[in-house]
Order: sequence, then structure tokens, then C-alpha cells
Amino acid sequence: MNLADEYSEQNRARLAVFDFDGTLISGQSGFLLFRYLLSRGFLTATQASRLSWWGIRYATHLPKRQEEPREIIFSALAGRTPEEVGRIMDDFYETVLKERYRALGKAEVERRRREGCVTLLVSATFADIAQRAARDMHFDGVVATDMRRDESGLYTGEVEGEVVAGPQKRVVVEKWADEHIGEGKWTIAYAYGDHYTDLALLGKAEKPFAVSPGRTLRRAARRLDWPIVDWR
Repeated sequence: MNLADEYSEQNRARLAVFDFDGTLISGQSGFLLFRYLLSRGFLTATQASRLSWWGIRYATHLPKRQEEPREIIFSALAGRTPEEVGRIMDDFYETVLKERYRALGKAEVERRRREGCVTLLVSATFADIAQRAARDMHFDGVVATDMRRDESGLYTGEVEGEVVAGPQKRVVVEKWADEHIGEGKWTIAYAYGDHYTDLALLGKAEKPFAVSPGRTLRRAARRLDWPIVDWR
């Protein structure tokens, strides 16, 4: 389907944008992938310690680089081909993530699809994981964090571009919509997120939803009179 041909400035696409970690699934896919790789001997104790220190800084709102935990995790896969990484990610998805989907979240995605919305999955997680989730849940589009490859196509362990997190989620959603639908031909009708870093994206939506939110997002949602839903 060519979305650009479906809509106009008079007939705008209505986007329903869903976060992944903590919203459609229980838990954080990055941490779960870390545990998966560690249990299978892909990560070292030093890498695990570095990631734990980043987690402490994240939890206490101390300065940190968003790229750092992804690069630590993906450094375990550096030098591997996309096919090798794809097989690892497929096994991780099937054995760990698939059972963590929230039934109410899946039902909401389907409800918005039946309503006629263009559904978009946006996530800080790795593109391989997000793309698999988008296929399983029949999203119209997906935007996630990609990892760099060298000239021969092997993964380098570095982030390609910016991490799709925090205010960057709103930026990439707008960019995706402009490129796939057309400038002035869309609006974000609904947005769903669980974390305070989703505030910029949620604030762009006509109707934002705080999904099983943390304390900071819950306070903001109450102040802004946004619906709070529990999909746990």
C-alpha cells in the first residue's frame, strides 16, 4: 500500500503510535537481550558491569549516553553478519519476548487498525527486534534503533544515527510520516507510552495514553488530564 496516495491535506491519515518496551510488552527488551546474551556466553563480566553502572545512572537521572548500553550489548555481536545476528535475534524473540506481549496492548493495536488508523511502532530497541514485532502485530510501519555495519556488511557494535529514545521518538515519527504519507497529510491521533521520556511524543498526540506508567509519567498524565490505562 502506497500511503502517500491514500491521503491528502483534506483527508489526513490518523496515526496510532505505540511504544514497545513496557507498553506492548512487559519489561525492557534491551535488558532482556542483555540477560539472554550473558546466559549464552556472548557477553563478558566486564561488559555486564559497565551496563549495570549505566543502569544505575539511568535510574537516578544522572548524565548518560543513550548509545552506551546498546553499544555494550551489541559489541557482543560485532563482526557477525546480518544473517548470524538475525538468527540470534529470532531465537531471542521466540524464546524470551513472545511470551511477554500484553493482551490488552495487542487488542488496542487491532482496534486502531479496524478504526482505520495508520499504525506505527516506535522503539529504542534494536531494529531487528522491532521489525519482527511489527510483522507479528501487522503494524503499517516501524522506527527503531539501528546498528552500524562496515563496508563488508558486518556489524560494528556502534549505533547508526541516533537512538530512538526520549524526544527523538517524536522527531522520527514526524520524519517517518512526512516520508511515507506526505507533509501536511497526517496527524497523530493516538500515542501510547509508559515512561516519562515518552512525554514529547505523547504531547504531540490528539489523545495520548499513559500505559502502566512509572511515577513521573503518572504525575504528568494526571496534571495534563491524560488517560491512564493499565495493560499489565
